[in-house]
Amino acid sequence: MRRRTWKRFHPPGTSPGTLSVPAAAEGKGGLTLVTYRGDSVSERHLAAVAEVPAAPAAGENLWLRIVGHSGETLGSLTARFGVHPLVLEDVVNLGQRPKVEEFDDYLFIVVDVLRFGTNGGLEEEQVSLLLFENLLITIEERESDLFKLVEDRLRSGRGKMRTLGVDYLAYALVDAAVDHFFPALERTGERIDEVEDELLERPDRQGFEKLHGIKRDLLRLRKATWPLREAVAKLTRTDVRQVREGTRVWLRDVYDHTVQIIDIVETFRDMTAELVDLYLSSVSTRLNEIMKVLTIIATIFIPLTFIVGLYGMNFNTQAGPLSMPELNWRWGYPAVWVLMLAIAGGMLWMFRRRRWL
Repeated sequence: MRRRTWKRFHPPGTSPGTLSVPAAAEGKGGLTLVTYRGDSVSERHLAAVAEVPAAPAAGENLWLRIVGHSGETLGSLTARFGVHPLVLEDVVNLGQRPKVEEFDDYLFIVVDVLRFGTNGGLEEEQVSLLLFENLLITIEERESDLFKLVEDRLRSGRGKMRTLGVDYLAYALVDAAVDHFFPALERTGERIDEVEDELLERPDRQGFEKLHGIKRDLLRLRKATWPLREAVAKLTRTDVRQVREGTRVWLRDVYDHTVQIIDIVETFRDMTAELVDLYLSSVSTRLNEIMKVLTIIATIFIPLTFIVGLYGMNFNTQAGPLSMPELNWRWGYPAVWVLMLAIAGGMLWMFRRRRWL
């Protein structure tokens, strides 16, 4: 998992609403304004938020994309559109819980997207949306292809993107963010299958470490998807006036997707818990097998040790007929070997017959 190297929170006692962008997260704040209506769409880059029209023309909808966290750019949203400073504070303090907050003129939506990056690790990206009557403002951490398909649909005029309001565009962006969880879950399922095969064939520490990494990724996915379901559910409620009734139908489908994602995450968590039990059981079984072999070896050597210990005693063979006369026997040494081999072979035969081996 990619870890952030900057602090997410201000020092204790800082005034609420303080807009302080960490140096590591500071971006240029690229601005792109997309203006669209039923038959046309235009796109232009802006130098400042002040260039955004105060009110779009009749039938037009505006989409202002802000890429990167620039304190100057974000701060101007307060003066231009009346965005609350606490909202901007949540935008720059990454790692926010997905949520929907209602204000007088707009909705504030936070979506936390998790997907696997080029390095193979799970990467996190926070997207903030400000939904006005005819204006949608999106604030992304960095330039990415997160909403590429939505942009292509808007430019080509496919579907209902141009004919409906900015609330439908907001739905499309949230839907795209939610859909990015499915490839991540599919990849996670493949990793679980691979680790399961490794643990069944050769339970070792390396496989267990991979399993532990999967459990951490699932915990992060669970942390992002549970509040996301609550946020989407709030958008489907009838008391959210910025979202039209026709758009709520589509949002219910997104809600179903979030429920499906949660079900998959919980299923994977159960599977990883079972794999942990499988690993511990396999290690215990392997240890028992080793102990059984060592115990059998030790058991076989008990009578052999007795024999060699017996003949290691220093008896005087001249003292009498019972003082180990076999020590002077010509075949005494081979006879002892034959006796010890016979005892060892007999014990092995008995262990195998009793299915101890």
